[in-house]
Amino acid sequence: MVLDVPRGFKFVGVHCGIKKCKKDLAIAYSQTGCTAAGVFTTNVVKAAPVLYDMQLLEKNSHNIRALVINSGNANACTGEQGMRNTIRMAEKVAQQLNLPQNSVLVSSTGVIGVQLPIEKVENGIEKAVGLLTDDPIQFAEAITTTDTSIKLSYKEVELSGKSVKILGIAKGSGMIHPNLATMLSFIFTDAKISQQTLKKLLKDSVEKSYNMIDVDGDTSTNDTVIVIANGLAGNEQLVEDTEEYEKFRDAFDEVNIELAKKIVEDGEGATKLIQIEVNNAPSPESARRIARSVISSNLVKTAIYGEDANWGRIIAAAGYSGMDFDVRKMTLQLSDGQETITVFESGHGTDFDEEVARQILSSKRVLLTIDMNQGTSQAVAWGCDLTEKYVQINGRYRT
Repeated sequence: MVLDVPRGFKFVGVHCGIKKCKKDLAIAYSQTGCTAAGVFTTNVVKAAPVLYDMQLLEKNSHNIRALVINSGNANACTGEQGMRNTIRMAEKVAQQLNLPQNSVLVSSTGVIGVQLPIEKVENGIEKAVGLLTDDPIQFAEAITTTDTSIKLSYKEVELSGKSVKILGIAKGSGMIHPNLATMLSFIFTDAKISQQTLKKLLKDSVEKSYNMIDVDGDTSTNDTVIVIANGLAGNEQLVEDTEEYEKFRDAFDEVNIELAKKIVEDGEGATKLIQIEVNNAPSPESARRIARSVISSNLVKTAIYGEDANWGRIIAAAGYSGMDFDVRKMTLQLSDGQETITVFESGHGTDFDEEVARQILSSKRVLLTIDMNQGTSQAVAWGCDLTEKYVQINGRYRT
């Protein structure tokens, strides 16, 4: 499958030897300079490439030309040598593509605390640059770790008479928690947009998407979301508070939300996608905090895995969100998209049919809806169940 990718972008993914046999090195390249923006992990412990990218984007966010990513090794907690290896990755790509070093961003994902086999990475870069194509599939394959599937999302919108394309490519399966996760997400677009506008667009979109998902409650050292825009679509430059901007923003959000949902759907050992909707909350912040609290609860996750309609765990998770509300006004419903039952109302449980509840919870997609009945604000979060297989995967992650 070859996607109709945004104009001017090329991709490649190869095996360089970090992993035993799977692809582990990816490069994306733009034929012209790009405006760029990034959002990074809130973890105090940040990997070398995260620190490198944050510093680079502060100084040069208007002429980004390439991204290089390795998987299988996080290059985190690797000291000064780890930063030197990050710089060597950027330098090698720049040399091979005849670019300035400060136009190359770097990302890593994988095991923490192990030095990169930098010679293998550099040899891989030499091999990869000669294989760049319009097909992003190998790039998507090369950035994965415990993922069981690649994650892409594509949208196309017409702006000022021009076709504008957005392509998102992500990885992530475990160590996923609001405020990003052990995930990488790269969004490529040929839209013409200012850096200031792009930066705000990304920040707002991350809040609606990647910061509303949870697999296991862990926040990684390497979380990164980067968007680069090369302007080759030829549209008039996008500015906020215009109809054209809103069309682009909606498509951009759709890409990120789709990728976020794919990440939790592919959660390590997961068997179910869980969606939590909080409606009629007192404020946007309370809606978000309650939704995030419920989706992050391991007790809720295990109950849904066990197909046990233990609604008390959901109400309790809402209660420790840190938000003040009146539980006597709340309603909780469970649904599989076809059948819906109310299990909690007016401060107490209802006389629901346990067998119907079990059937709902046996679905691959489970919807929890909390109606606060105390305002007009709404939020949505996504997660997955927590299974024995998650323990098996993470009990032998390094080996």
